[in-house]
Amino acid sequence: MKLTFPLPRTLTSRFVVAMEHLTFDADTFVPWRVGDPHRKAAISAVRRGALTVTHHPSPWRPTGATLGDEERRLLRRTKNHVVVSATAPPHRLPAGVQAARAAARALARECDGLLIDPMTGAAILTCGRCPGEPATFHLNDDWLAWDVQVHEAVPCPPWDPAGKGDCSCLRVTSRGLRRFGLPEITLDGAACAHNLCATNLLRTVAHCLVTDHLAYVTTHPGATRRTIDDFLHIQPDSGLPFRVRLTPYEAGAVGPNGVRRLKVGPAPGTGRITCLKVGPPSGFTGSTNDWLCATQGTSHASVTDAHPPGSALAA
Repeated sequence: MKLTFPLPRTLTSRFVVAMEHLTFDADTFVPWRVGDPHRKAAISAVRRGALTVTHHPSPWRPTGATLGDEERRLLRRTKNHVVVSATAPPHRLPAGVQAARAAARALARECDGLLIDPMTGAAILTCGRCPGEPATFHLNDDWLAWDVQVHEAVPCPPWDPAGKGDCSCLRVTSRGLRRFGLPEITLDGAACAHNLCATNLLRTVAHCLVTDHLAYVTTHPGATRRTIDDFLHIQPDSGLPFRVRLTPYEAGAVGPNGVRRLKVGPAPGTGRITCLKVGPPSGFTGSTNDWLCATQGTSHASVTDAHPPGSALAA
């Protein structure tokens, strides 16, 4: 089976820098004060109108952001915010968004501001000793976050050493793949104790999708649609390969134990895919939890500590 989704003509990413005071002109600061290696790209983007900087003399109101207590405390003290926007066709990714984030980092350092990526809902470190924008693109450099939720309608069953009555209340969804023109991905129906395994698996799938997608749009700059297989063959950095099945995450679909699925997909019949469900390949006889455990022996994990459900995790 093939999955087809449209490719927009342009994609826009925004970064917000919230500060207490802005003592300089942000429009003249960018792009000239953006450091290497992204200065030339920032200058070129500003001249083309692909990178814009807008100052708002008001506090920024977060919507859907998952900030820590200290970050929220800093945000409450701010009186101004600057929005750095990058708009570019898919084949100019990821250089365009890297240049925009480099500009936002430079602004945040200059005014001691708080840098937030609204698409992931997370803050990005910009302290004086923190590293700047990397020269090369890596998806795990805070380009993704993970929304970890637990179905409140289904209580977790008592622990059973025999493995019967497995919990299936966990749902993990990516935040940030749409930045690259891809649908978000989700895994629904795993045990809440497997939140780390689920996030690691989705991170591996995301890396595979983004790598293939960027290669495709680079070689097909005029494409308006993208078709992919619903089965992915994942070859991790170490270990044996495994397969993953992708299906459209439709609104109104019913999950395990009658749980209503998150309505992040399109209305039936629209043909537009905005979210893909990740699951075991056809023929796998075990549960979702069995499959998750099996993939962990082959997939690489870049997170070393578990995170509680109900939070967003940065990639």
